[in-house]
Amino acid sequence: MSADVIRVSINEHVQLCTIDRPERRNAFDQEHYVSLATAMTEAAANDDVHVLVVTGIGASFSAGQDLKEMAALASGTASGPHDGFPRLVDQLDTFPKPLLAAVNGDAVGIGLTMLLHCDIAVVAHDARLRVPFSELGVPPEAGSSALLGDVVGWQQAAELLFTSRWIDGDEAVQMGLALKAVQRADVLDHTMVIAQRIASQSPWAVQTAKRLMLEARGQRSRTARRHEDAAFAQLFRGATNG
Repeated sequence: MSADVIRVSINEHVQLCTIDRPERRNAFDQEHYVSLATAMTEAAANDDVHVLVVTGIGASFSAGQDLKEMAALASGTASGPHDGFPRLVDQLDTFPKPLLAAVNGDAVGIGLTMLLHCDIAVVAHDARLRVPFSELGVPPEAGSSALLGDVVGWQQAAELLFTSRWIDGDEAVQMGLALKAVQRADVLDHTMVIAQRIASQSPWAVQTAKRLMLEARGQRSRTARRHEDAAFAQLFRGATNG
């Protein structure tokens, strides 16, 4: 894993994964998807890791998919493997340990839909978040067609998905997308306090609770992702044939 792609550190049973691409507002390309998915796989298998925290460097948590790469995928001109996104979402969907997000800044696309798979998120008051899919002319992603409504309610999910409007950190808390909003400079510290408190509990009890919560959610996310993938395939076929 490239050290300058996803930075990984472990301290007191908490693994911190930092998205380090500030010049692109921490947008994900294939390398970043694969690197974060790999870090999560390793954390799941490491008995010394009790909690995983994801954050970003700079003014953004993540600006979402790298739009240049997305355009190449849509036109069929992308080279090399392009399975990074589903690999990451598979990890988010099934990660067996507590997963926390320190949303240090703007969260767009996967930067927001990732939060639907996190157990706890702390967000900056002045962070801006949105799902831009209707503006971009693409379907929802990462199971958000089901999970966003589960988290914020049908009507609020419909408004966010249909309008692509921005919300700030305080509104994200009101909607249930985050646990609390704090000053931008304090986001990671607040998140790590929660993570360390969780890490001090019985790993078996905490991971059993997480497993039972995932089992109670059932297949909603996987079913939604399958339908979303079919809609993306239909869109890309049209773009390629056009």
